[in-house]
Amino acid sequence: MPREKISKVKLINKGMNRIFSSGVNIEERQKLDLRSGDTVRVWQKIVEKDKTRLQAFEGLVLAVKHGKEAGSTFTVRRVASGVGVEKIFPLYSPVIDKVEVIKRSKVRRAKLYHIREKAAKEISRQMRNIRIAKDTEIEEAPTL
Repeated sequence: MPREKISKVKLINKGMNRIFSSGVNIEERQKLDLRSGDTVRVWQKIVEKDKTRLQAFEGLVLAVKHGKEAGSTFTVRRVASGVGVEKIFPLYSPVIDKVEVIKRSKVRRAKLYHIREKAAKEISRQMRNIRIAKDTEIEEAPTL
């Protein structure tokens, strides 16, 4: 990696240990206290040509892995136009501008992966109801 490309990351040399400092406010991210069951809005920095814009991704936190460590991640799920979308965000990523906790829900599991199947069952149940409703409409039409 050429030296010119590392403009945003400062290298601090302390004895034998090297510490990388990025543009992320680490203390703020540690105080977030994300848990499964939270509804969050994650603001991502999106770079398009020479402009940077913010894009929100709002959804349910399914899992938080590795606590507050350097490699910790959290998984957010949302349903966009009938399709479930999941994104895994690193907690200390410089791509994330901010994380807002919108709602807290009481859950009894640390990982909410069962929500995937629950959503699929609910959609299939709705589709079944639509089919039944269409069949009844066809049968009732000649009686009028």
